[in-house]
Amino acid sequence: VVDLETGGFNNATDALLEIGAVLVDFNEAGMLEIIDSQRCHIEPFAGSNIEPASLEINKIDPNHPLRPAISERDALQRVFRDIRAQMKVVDCNRAILVGHNAHFDLGFLNAAIERAEIKRSPFHPFSVFDTATLGGIAYGQTVLARATAAANIKFDAAEAHSALYDAEKTAELFCKIVNDFKPIYDNR
Repeated sequence: VVDLETGGFNNATDALLEIGAVLVDFNEAGMLEIIDSQRCHIEPFAGSNIEPASLEINKIDPNHPLRPAISERDALQRVFRDIRAQMKVVDCNRAILVGHNAHFDLGFLNAAIERAEIKRSPFHPFSVFDTATLGGIAYGQTVLARATAAANIKFDAAEAHSALYDAEKTAELFCKIVNDFKPIYDNR
C-alpha cells in the first residue's frame, strides 16, 4: 500500500516529496493485516515544480534543515528492497500497488522510477487496487476520511496528508474491505 505526497498534480514536472509504504499479508486465520511500514522524505528532483497550494495541504517544508530527505533513487531503492523481500516470502513475481486514487500514485511512482533510472519496478506497470473505488462500493464513500469513518476506522484529520499516515489508513481500509468480503469467497 503506497501513498505519495507531491508538489502538484503533474508527475512529469512536479516534485515527489514523500513516500509511505505499508506491507500487508494474510495471517494464519486467512485475514489480511498490516505487517510493516516505512516512510522516506524525498529531495525534490532538479528543476522540479512545487505548487504552494500543495504545500498548504501536505504541510511539507522541502527546505527545512531537519527534514531527513534523500534522493528519489535512494528512497525508491529502500522501499523496493522491502517490497521485493516480501514478494520473495509469498512467492510472487509482481506487487500490485494499493492506493487511494491509486493511478495518481502509480503515475508519480513510474515517473520517479524513470528519472532514477531504476531498471525494474516491483509493481505491475498498470494494475492497481484503488481504495477510492473499493470504498465507494463497500461504504458509499470515496474520500479516505469518510470511507474510514464508514468502516469504523479512526482517522485523525490533523495527521492526514502525511504519506505514512495516509498509507497506513489506506492499508487499514483495504484490509477491512478484503476481510469483510472474505465470507463471500468462502461460500463459493
